[in-house]
Amino acid sequence: MRNPVLLLVGVLTLVVATTASAAVVEHTFNVQNLTVTRLCNRQLIVAVNGSFPGPRIRVREGDTLIVHVYNKSPYNLTVHWHGVFQKLSCWADGPNMITQCPILPGNKYTYKFKISGQEGTLWWHAHVSWLRATVHGALIIRPKSGHKYPFPKPHREVTIILGEWWNANVMDVEDEAVTSGGLPNISDAFTINGWPGDLYPCSQNHMYKLKVEPGKTYLLRIVNTALNGQLFYKIANHNLTVVAVDAAYTKPYVSNIIMIAPGQTVDALLVADQDIGSYYMAASPYSTSVGIPYDNTTTRGVVVYDGAPPIATPLMPTLPAFNDTATAYKFSSSLNGLKDGPHWAQVPKNVDYKMFVTVGLGFTPCEENRTCLGPKGTKLSASMNNQSFVPPKRMSLLQAFYSNVDGIYTTDF
Repeated sequence: MRNPVLLLVGVLTLVVATTASAAVVEHTFNVQNLTVTRLCNRQLIVAVNGSFPGPRIRVREGDTLIVHVYNKSPYNLTVHWHGVFQKLSCWADGPNMITQCPILPGNKYTYKFKISGQEGTLWWHAHVSWLRATVHGALIIRPKSGHKYPFPKPHREVTIILGEWWNANVMDVEDEAVTSGGLPNISDAFTINGWPGDLYPCSQNHMYKLKVEPGKTYLLRIVNTALNGQLFYKIANHNLTVVAVDAAYTKPYVSNIIMIAPGQTVDALLVADQDIGSYYMAASPYSTSVGIPYDNTTTRGVVVYDGAPPIATPLMPTLPAFNDTATAYKFSSSLNGLKDGPHWAQVPKNVDYKMFVTVGLGFTPCEENRTCLGPKGTKLSASMNNQSFVPPKRMSLLQAFYSNVDGIYTTDF
C-alpha cells in the first residue's frame, strides 16, 4: 500500500506547481470617442484607450483575466470575449441583455474570468449594436510557462486584424437599416490593423507595414473583425502554414491563401524565404450572394525585407474572384484538429440527437403608415429555424433564469 503521507505531499506539490504557473492579468479599458483620419475624412469613432484597433491582451493558458471597463462613450456598451469558453463564468461573457445588462454611459463594469483549455488567438469586441466595428482587439493565449508550442518557436509573433471601415457613424448606419427595414449601407473600405492601404483615396501613407528578416519565421495571428464578410488573405509569393484556428491547434496545413470567416481567427507561420524585396499582403471579400450589394474593394499592407531598396515596387498577389467557392472550400475543408496536441478532444462517435438548424434572412410585414425598403415593401428579418429573436428590455436572460423571474422570456426559448 502506498504511503498516504507521500501521496498527500505529491498532490500538494502538484497543486502548488499548477497555481504558481498561473497569473492574474489585469487591464483597464477607457472607452470613449476618438477622432481619426481615414479615406480623406476626419471621422469620430468609439475606441478603447485612444487606439484603433484596441489594445492587445496577452495571457497564458490557466491565467485569470480581469478587465475594468469605463464607459465614457455616449452609447450603451458591453464587451464580449469572443471564443472564450467561460467555464463557470458565464456572467462575464458579455452579450448585451443575454448575460448582462449594458454598461450605461458614465458607468463601469469589471469582467473577471479564467482562461483554460485554450491556446492561440481569440479577440474581444463590443457587443452592443455595431460598436464592434471600432471597439475590438486581439486576445493572445500562450501556453503555460514551461510549455511549448506544438510547432517550431517563431522568431516573432505578429497580430493581423482585418476589419471594415465606414465613412459614417456606424451606429447611424445600423439605425438607418433597422428603421427602414432594408439592407445597411456597405462599408467604404477594408482595413489591415486599422489602415485601408494605398488602393483607397488619400491612403498612400495609411498602410500597414511588416518588416521581416530574411530566413526568419513569423507567427501571424490573423483576426477577421469584419461585421459580416468572409475574406481572402494572401501575401505575394509566400506560403502560409496554418497551425491553429479559433484558439485550437490544427494539423499544419500549407496554403498560399487563407479564407477567414467573420469573427474567426487563424494562426499561420510565415517564413521570409523569398528574394529580398517588398511584397504586398492583401485581403478581399468572398461573397456568393446574388443581387446583394457588398464591398468589393481590396485592402493591402506590405511585407518589407530588411535590406530591400526603399523605392522598390512591391509585388502584388493574385487574389481569387470574389465568388471563388472552390478556393474557399478547399481551404476550409483542409483544416483538421491536431490529434493528441495540447487540449485536443476526441470527437464523440455516438450521436444521441440529430438537429437540423437553419439560419436565414426572411421578411416581415411593414407596420401601417410606414415605408419599408425591404423586398416588395417588407422588412428584412433574421431568423433561426424561421423564428426571430427579440431581446428583453428589462433584465438580461441570464439574470432572469438565475433568479427565476417570470415574464422575461417564454418557455419555448
